[in-house]
Amino acid sequence: MSGLGERWLTAAYRGDAWLTLLRPLEALYRWAVARRAAAYASGRRQAWSAPVPVIVVGNLTLGGTGKSPLVAWLVERLAAQGWRPGILSRGYGGKGADHPLLVEPATPAAACGDEPRMLADQTGVPVVVDPDRPRGARRLLEVGCDILVSDDGLQHLALARDLELVVVDGARGFGNGRCLPAGPLRESLSRLDSVDAILVNGEPQGPLPLAARRMALAPSAWRRLGDGRRYPIAPPPFSGPVHAVAGIGRPQRFFETLEALGIEVIAHPFGDHHAFRADELRFADHRPLVMTAKDAVKCRDLAPGESWVLEVEASPEPAFVAWLDQRLAALKARPVSGNDDTNPRAGVMPAHPPT
Repeated sequence: MSGLGERWLTAAYRGDAWLTLLRPLEALYRWAVARRAAAYASGRRQAWSAPVPVIVVGNLTLGGTGKSPLVAWLVERLAAQGWRPGILSRGYGGKGADHPLLVEPATPAAACGDEPRMLADQTGVPVVVDPDRPRGARRLLEVGCDILVSDDGLQHLALARDLELVVVDGARGFGNGRCLPAGPLRESLSRLDSVDAILVNGEPQGPLPLAARRMALAPSAWRRLGDGRRYPIAPPPFSGPVHAVAGIGRPQRFFETLEALGIEVIAHPFGDHHAFRADELRFADHRPLVMTAKDAVKCRDLAPGESWVLEVEASPEPAFVAWLDQRLAALKARPVSGNDDTNPRAGVMPAHPPT
């Protein structure tokens, strides 16, 4: 996101008064979103239904919420239960021209996007990038996946889904509660009535739906960028102040995490999905450099010698984990047909959040 876009997003979350000027455009945006949803609900547009379960992890707002760590946690739990999961992504920022793109060990982040590259490295499961979600889903089926996780797929209605999980940033919530461009919402807040689960990342700073569950992002290890060697969180494998760079949806969350670990931070925030240059990672004082896992996949050949990656893991509350395991058991036990007229999943959106 550009500097202008970042300033607009900050204003949207603060609820700056000048955004009221954009409400006529917001009304047009809401109309377009509602018209598209109605087309799928009525059958005028048909969602493709995979012959295996599909779980969507998404958000209702622009900006980072912590959904990618939840995707990594989810596929690891699925694999531990005997599933063969695959991840489907839009691949924002990737420049690859051929789709569907199966992310291989040698696929650069520049081709597939930083989040798909990160998720492939972290989980080891198949990751496919394709703006056409049904086409990408079919590629995952070809490599043997028996359950699909669609990252940031809430608004991609062309792919039918069995579960919808929405992640909310506890600190920022839903901003001023308005839709684009007068606010940060991709869809109206009423959309939350039809999702299966709402997870709040971090301590909520305002009112949230009663059905919301809690999750946290917990630091799990330090990784040296150069050789990939991992170290325990405490004590950190470096000393003194560090230069912290973050090109994620909310860089301040990363800086706050470092400070909570007792690290003195010299903060360098960048826009989400920022394409780093070598000069942006080199500082005259030669202090250690610390970055996120998402940024690290783009900086392997750019960063100086003493560069470190803070690995984090999603930690959902036990009540959500128990609910999820029940839903997964039901999905595993249920026979599923393909995308035909007798398939009850085709084009059907889930309707009930957990209680």
